[in-house]
Amino acid sequence: MTHPEMTVGELITLLSACDRSAPVRQAMNPFFPMAHRLAQVVQSVDETGRTVVYLAEGRDEDTQLGHLPPAVAAAFSWQGPVQAPPRRPRRTAGGK
Repeated sequence: MTHPEMTVGELITLLSACDRSAPVRQAMNPFFPMAHRLAQVVQSVDETGRTVVYLAEGRDEDTQLGHLPPAVAAAFSWQGPVQAPPRRPRRTAGGK
């Protein structure tokens, strides 16, 4: 099963609803979600001759920012919402 690829136009439309002064980060690896800084945008041609735009992370050591916030990973459906574990009933004095 193949998924349709997001186009530059769709990306621009999605970004137009965002705060223009907000930093752009890339979320990677759904099994170990991490956040990365973006450093470059490069337009090229793939092996079929189709124009493709690539977003690249930087090469600096602080490019990987750490774990993706759980709410973001849940929004991507990479993990379920984090919920507190159920509480066990408390024992009462003299009770079982």
